[in-house]
Amino acid sequence: MGAMCAGLAAALTGCGEDPDAGTNGVGKLAAPAIAAKARAAAEGASAVHLTGKLVSRGHTYKLDMRLKKNGGTGEVASETSTFQLLRIGADLYLKADAAFWSHDTPKGQKGGKDGGSAADKLDAKYVKVPAGDPSYKELSGFTDKAVLLDGVLGLHGKLSRGDHGTVGGTRTIRVSGGGGNGGSLDVSLQGTPYPLRLQRAGGAGEVQLAEWDKDFALAAPAKDQMVDYGQKIPHGS
Repeated sequence: MGAMCAGLAAALTGCGEDPDAGTNGVGKLAAPAIAAKARAAAEGASAVHLTGKLVSRGHTYKLDMRLKKNGGTGEVASETSTFQLLRIGADLYLKADAAFWSHDTPKGQKGGKDGGSAADKLDAKYVKVPAGDPSYKELSGFTDKAVLLDGVLGLHGKLSRGDHGTVGGTRTIRVSGGGGNGGSLDVSLQGTPYPLRLQRAGGAGEVQLAEWDKDFALAAPAKDQMVDYGQKIPHGS
């Protein structure tokens, strides 16, 4: 039996191997403490790359967003449309194709004689979203690190420790909510205890969180790539 344990030590933990050996030690903590450390690490990070799917109010959104404290950039896709977002400070820009804009563009609006020509003008252009526009708050939320992470990192119910595993080759410990029905969070056991994967409760989506603290450039669109509609933008699909 002793020889068997020695030979399989890298694969089995039942023979006395410590699954947290060589880690940051987070895996030894109680579930609430693990979750708290993961949230603190996420809040303190300067940047993150978030990808995956979220279900909200009956709609599924596919996200590929790079976020940092003063803005973000990336792509959001729903069942009916795909668009790109860029926010630098309070300045928010939206880019989509003509099909996105053609649905509800009012006739005669700045782009030409009818909605179609306005949509053509906006095709693949960045449109600056005014802060007073009804869509500003919702769209900017996709680019706000604090808002988006607060929305995805929540686990519901009593927290419990789950299995050790890996995400993208990084060793992790899982924390689950509500007896496994409140979502689960995989937290890094290497270096800073960043959250690396969230599976939301009730099949409401799964997101991967990577490239923590990896900076990226944010730059306003060139003037010839931007359209400013003033106080209100046309609303697409």
